[in-house]
Amino acid sequence: MRIFISGGCKNGKSTLARRLAVAQRALSGELYYIATMVPTGDDDLRRIARHRAERAGDGFTTLEQPRDVSSLIDTCDSGASFLLDSLTALLQNEMFRDGEIHCDAHVRVIAELTRLLDAAENIVVVSDFIYADAGIYDAATERYRECLALVDRAAAERCDAVLEVCYSGIIVHKGELDL
Repeated sequence: MRIFISGGCKNGKSTLARRLAVAQRALSGELYYIATMVPTGDDDLRRIARHRAERAGDGFTTLEQPRDVSSLIDTCDSGASFLLDSLTALLQNEMFRDGEIHCDAHVRVIAELTRLLDAAENIVVVSDFIYADAGIYDAATERYRECLALVDRAAAERCDAVLEVCYSGIIVHKGELDL
């Protein structure tokens, strides 16, 4: 099953995603964690360390893949269970690279993600819901938010289930899951 999870920061998305990916492992055998974050400071390093500690003992093989996620198709068993965390970081890595802003990065991310989703039988994909505030941002940040919305829509369209985590509550927007 392909599952898309979105929600605000620090609302329990990663915990739920991990739980669902581990449950899918019973069907598939192998369990991969696709880590997309490239740390840019101490907060990121602490977050990565926390996520590693939280999934310790779950049996994940961690794949550091900040870009080109579809290349994993060639090296991993497509019947395995995958957890991709997160689309937010994946887009950031593509859009803000080489000291430039690549305003069409979402096109590449969607193509890579589509190829991965089409190949993976069991995958949980995590993204951050960053659209609800009324803040006014600079042009690059607004473009990033627009592009992430397009990436998220593409993921939601291809997934069997779409979940939103809000204050640790789970809203099912598409599909059915035993939660």
